[in-house]
Amino acid sequence: MAACSTRGGGGGGGKKTRRMPQERVALGLGRRAAWRVAGVAVLLLLLALLARRAGGGGGGAVWRVAFVCEAWFTVLCLLNLNAKWSPVRFVTYPDNLDDRMDELPAVDMLVTTADPVLEPPLVTVNTVLSLLALDYPAAGERLACYVSDDGCSPATCYALREAASFATAWVPFCRRYGVAVRAPFLYFSSTPPELGPLDHKFLEDWTLMKDEYEKLARRIKETDERSLLLQHGGGEFAEFLNVERTNHPTIIKVLWDNSKSRIGEGFPHLVYVSREKRPMHRHHYKAGAMNVLMRVSAVMTNAPIVLNTDCDMFANNPKALLHAMCLLLGFHDEINSGFVQVPQRFYDALKDDPFGNHLECFFKRLVRGIQGLQGPFYAGTGCFHRRKAIYGVPPNCNNSSGSSCHKEVQTKFGNSEELKESTKPIISGDLSSTKPMADVSGRVDAAKEVSACNYEVGTCWGQEVGWVYGSLTEDILTGQRIHTKGWRSTLMETEPPAFMGSAPVGGPASLTQFKRWATGLFEIIVSRNNPVFSAMFERLQLRQCLGYLIVYGWPVRAPFELCYGLLGPYCLLTNQSFLPKASEDGFSIPFALFLSYNAYSFMEYKACGLSARAWWNNHRMQRIVSVSAWLLAVLTVLLKTLGLSETVFEVTSKEDKAGTPSNGDDGGGIDGATRPGRFTFDSSPVFIPVTALAMLNVVAIGVGAWRVAFRGADDPAVPVPGGAPGVGEFVCCGWLVLCFSPFVRGLVGKGSHGIPWSVQLKASLVVSMFLVFCRRN
Repeated sequence: MAACSTRGGGGGGGKKTRRMPQERVALGLGRRAAWRVAGVAVLLLLLALLARRAGGGGGGAVWRVAFVCEAWFTVLCLLNLNAKWSPVRFVTYPDNLDDRMDELPAVDMLVTTADPVLEPPLVTVNTVLSLLALDYPAAGERLACYVSDDGCSPATCYALREAASFATAWVPFCRRYGVAVRAPFLYFSSTPPELGPLDHKFLEDWTLMKDEYEKLARRIKETDERSLLLQHGGGEFAEFLNVERTNHPTIIKVLWDNSKSRIGEGFPHLVYVSREKRPMHRHHYKAGAMNVLMRVSAVMTNAPIVLNTDCDMFANNPKALLHAMCLLLGFHDEINSGFVQVPQRFYDALKDDPFGNHLECFFKRLVRGIQGLQGPFYAGTGCFHRRKAIYGVPPNCNNSSGSSCHKEVQTKFGNSEELKESTKPIISGDLSSTKPMADVSGRVDAAKEVSACNYEVGTCWGQEVGWVYGSLTEDILTGQRIHTKGWRSTLMETEPPAFMGSAPVGGPASLTQFKRWATGLFEIIVSRNNPVFSAMFERLQLRQCLGYLIVYGWPVRAPFELCYGLLGPYCLLTNQSFLPKASEDGFSIPFALFLSYNAYSFMEYKACGLSARAWWNNHRMQRIVSVSAWLLAVLTVLLKTLGLSETVFEVTSKEDKAGTPSNGDDGGGIDGATRPGRFTFDSSPVFIPVTALAMLNVVAIGVGAWRVAFRGADDPAVPVPGGAPGVGEFVCCGWLVLCFSPFVRGLVGKGSHGIPWSVQLKASLVVSMFLVFCRRN
């Protein structure tokens, strides 16, 4: 790819400098040094604690268990220190692309949805409309939007057809008035901007568009699949008759072909895709859907740049595509632009992130640090890819480098001649040479061929080409494979944020999402896709490998955090100690570690512009998630490895906020009084371990306090291998009770805010078994 910083001049032979569309900005030297010193201080305290334990400062099994857990925490600290050592960020300047607007490549926008109930069609429609209205030169010719419907729902197809009709008015309206937010549900959720005396035409258009959107929303919400098939089953929706969600042929519909438009509206093509599914074929969840979209888009429009978003992640910045081009085209070597990831941000987010799923500090601190290495992880949505990188092609492979590389790649894509032919301009790496295909409607048969459920048999799709199979978190695994090929990636941070999505609200939805992530991450750790192998035998850099191990280590933390969390109550119940006494010299080490670690993490949140309550909520949720969702994820993968069960992809419910204005009902809950931000529960097994741990710590504090008050700390009837418990054990149990306070309240709560009796009963049995174990020891 041609360099972006210089360009050949005129006949005089000189070169004129081209303004760079992006700038790499490193954290200030002083601030960077301060963070390094703070991180090293925490690490040294951990090492001091390990040294004291190794030196025989105590005795008994509890000290050995504590040593193993603290050794693991030290490894995590080292990994985090490596990742955060050299943070950088990139600033983009779309105006610097003005002189090359005619050279900007085409973009295929891929949207995935899987369940019309958990992911309402109106949510998908708003995401699609926001994408169709993005600012981009010759958008009708260079942009195309593909929607994968893994639920094979006629209601979703109908909603998208109606959206295409609405877009003929919505897109011109957005461009005429420079609308900033192009998801209609959010734009019309507030009153129109303050108007001047000459803005009556805008007010008329605004009112008309709002009325049309509300009609659209009502039509989509009031339409169910049964009535839709009865009314239109013999026509456009005939293909949906007598089909099952997991057993149906391919359905592809071109809902908007701009090249055949009679009204000449310049907005992108819109294509509906429901891939073929058969019970005897594995469909590989979202990864399989993305690979089908890649092949369908290749034979229909074949844009060299691909954007993928979830159905609830709408475009929030009209210039998002231009900002992405600043990073994809803004380097001297294409190696730096394998993909561009946008940090996840959320609309109508609950204040202070009560469920710890915004990950804002994660992106600003850890991912910015990883950006100083090979680049950020692929997060599954809001990501711009080079099609060449997704195809598993290394940066230096192109047509001019010899025919052998090209022929080798050609054999990986399957039997479709159209698909193999489409790879030629992609592998060349010259983005400007890839011209979009004009006749989209005429490519449906070729698209159906490559979306057949048996097309991938005997090919490299899912291994070396496309989204990688073998994990429920196909996103981070696919990004790792791209990095392994030698590509780099960048994080695109814009104001306003490029994309906005909906975060899970409530305990069940949040923990379901964390469990799915952790299951996929642990699948990678125990497979041949482990990044250590990529660093040893391929082109993944060592420090980048260590960065991946931070995220992959999330579920691995579960058994260590559970064991460490049990040490406090175990010691109080058995009159033992795993921490130095307050009167001993070694007490200052864990005390200083506790204070310094929490102060360090608190300052990270403050540096990210977050509140103290946000820090506490995230700290609390990390303790909850580690002994609930992550723990069950580890057990799930272990059972799968032993052949006793299969992992299941659980779709997180998307809250439908995209309809007509609500009546102010908070909804939800058995008691009809669900409060936003308060933890909610159901009968899922994911709540059992953390409920049991909350009960156990309360019991342990009571028993320990009773022993101190009435029998004395040193009970001669109980053996004391490491000495009786001291203040450290009480602090540990008290801290966990604070962290598990939503569950403590849930024990006496009502409705959806109360823990179901079935969960409490199972948790009580677990606590009873632990008490019996303590009694025998």
